[in-house]
Amino acid sequence: MFSVCYITTPSIDVARTLSHVLVGGNKAACVNIVPSVTSVYRWEGRVCEDTECLMMVKTRTELVQEVVETVKKNHPYSVPEVISVPIGPGNEAYLKWVGESTTPISDGGCGKE
Repeated sequence: MFSVCYITTPSIDVARTLSHVLVGGNKAACVNIVPSVTSVYRWEGRVCEDTECLMMVKTRTELVQEVVETVKKNHPYSVPEVISVPIGPGNEAYLKWVGESTTPISDGGCGKE
């Protein structure tokens, strides 16, 4: 089973760094970075609004907790947003690739086949 984790960051640089840590550590197969989203939230009793980046992390469901722990160790926020949703049926070849890419293996390249 597979999941998508949603993570917000204060900048694209933080998102890129986290993405490389997650993919490089085989905790994620792919991370899409949406460079600008507006977040409205309550923090310490105030309503705040900020521009953030959104990361969409594709991984195996069994690795979600490892993704959470990795983000907590490498994220500048004291309470980083890391939430996940299960992935339903989809392109079987893509989902197979997600599984293979999140298994410790390969010397692989960046093929777009």
